[in-house]
Amino acid sequence: MDRRALVRAAGLGVAGLGAAVALPGTALAGPRPAPALVRSGRPGLTHGVQAGDVHGHEATVWARADRPSRLVAEVSRDASFRRSVTVRGPAVSGLTDLTGQWTLRGLPSGTDVHYRIRAVDLHDPRRSGAPVAGRFRTLPRRPDDIRFLWSGDIAGQGWGVNPAYGGFRIADAMIRRDADFFLCSGDNVYADGPVQQSVALPDGSTWTNLVTEEKSKVAETLDEYRGQYKYNLLADNWRRFLATTAQITQWDDHEVTNNWYPGEILDDPAYTEKRVDVLASRAHRAFHEYVPVADISPDPDGRVYRVVHHGPLLDLFVLDMRTHKDPNTANRESGPDDGGVLGERQTRWLIEELRRSRATWKVIANDLPIGLVVPDGTTAQEGVAQGDPGRPLGRERDIARVLTALQESGIRNHVWLTADVHYTAAHHYSPDRAAYQRFDPFWEFVSGPLNAGAFGPNALDGTFGPKAEFVAAAPHANTGPGEGAQFFGEVQIDGPSRELTVTLHDVDGRSLFSRTLAPRRR
Repeated sequence: MDRRALVRAAGLGVAGLGAAVALPGTALAGPRPAPALVRSGRPGLTHGVQAGDVHGHEATVWARADRPSRLVAEVSRDASFRRSVTVRGPAVSGLTDLTGQWTLRGLPSGTDVHYRIRAVDLHDPRRSGAPVAGRFRTLPRRPDDIRFLWSGDIAGQGWGVNPAYGGFRIADAMIRRDADFFLCSGDNVYADGPVQQSVALPDGSTWTNLVTEEKSKVAETLDEYRGQYKYNLLADNWRRFLATTAQITQWDDHEVTNNWYPGEILDDPAYTEKRVDVLASRAHRAFHEYVPVADISPDPDGRVYRVVHHGPLLDLFVLDMRTHKDPNTANRESGPDDGGVLGERQTRWLIEELRRSRATWKVIANDLPIGLVVPDGTTAQEGVAQGDPGRPLGRERDIARVLTALQESGIRNHVWLTADVHYTAAHHYSPDRAAYQRFDPFWEFVSGPLNAGAFGPNALDGTFGPKAEFVAAAPHANTGPGEGAQFFGEVQIDGPSRELTVTLHDVDGRSLFSRTLAPRRR
């Protein structure tokens, strides 16, 4: 399958996007429906509720039922649902593994929206299961304060759901931050990372994982890829976090297999299916069935890059640096073709949308770091950089083109957020230190992992003049969550001053580093 065929085929499996029902006005007013008649054998929900891609006056909500049924949401400003409206969702079946997501429209600005979803019998609408409640926050119309979190890398390197921590240790600290939304920078699951029931720790104690059939081997079938997402939702505190914090999600390599690229043929005895394009198609389908992603990407081939406008202070540009990615070579190519990580269409889209943006801050979510060298074996390179501090080569060419367009267009106040390398850091890029100088200074902040093996730090490539202003890495390779080397980042934008502050947090929520950036005029 070529790249276009891959994503088109995967797109056919997107979870049922039932016809959205507009909410009346912005007051969310309306009579509460009569209680459903509960009978034995009623349908129910299995893995909590989620919301994602809140934008404009819309949000996408998600749930999974335990049998074919109709999903229905009640929506209210009030957590008690004294005044609510009902929004009919899709009928779900085995075609989407009983998952469904649909759009809520006509939402009010800058407020907490409470919702609860229930499954309704397809043949008797009076029979429904118990509702499961969630909450998300809509974007502000005025320049109000904004707070969001970001990180990535969940249940990797053998570190899975541990009941002793309520699931994922870091989730409790993230819940306490009460963020407007959460940006997951990729590696939402480790489809190539089986877990065992117990892992011996350096201090002699034992880390205990929940284990499922799908998580006991590398994922190859569609059901095994679905099982990766169901596994993460076994974490009680992670379900609570997703139920109360809307998400904006990227995907990267471990949603399919480590360091994959289109057209790759695996040489790995763990896999019976060697064609990565076949695996990626199944993984893409499972991703869209289990993650609430709005249908707002402009890409005709199904890539998930998009811009989420979050009021006058913030535009978030979410990149897809995986689906177009070229093979892992030494990454030293030069020439007129694209660099092999964004692609021509996405590069043009990003530059045009950045020029169109009127938000004070332009935050670019790049699932691969710009200046960190990420080897793939001894000679190949997995990341954007390759360790050559000279002119842009290979995938660096895509980044150089974007950075130069930002400078030439007079676009200021862009900040880059990433994960991927399993430690946390703050990098400042400057043409004064760079081999390539056609760009303005900017910051890139790194965070993660959320619940995976911790590593690092990686070497920096001098092409764009990065300097590590802060680094917190693991004490040894594959440090687990029990030892504390797990991280998430937080971005706060102050409404009155429009200043943006980035804070890097550890597994328990302690602040490790903070930097405040004042907005610059064009």
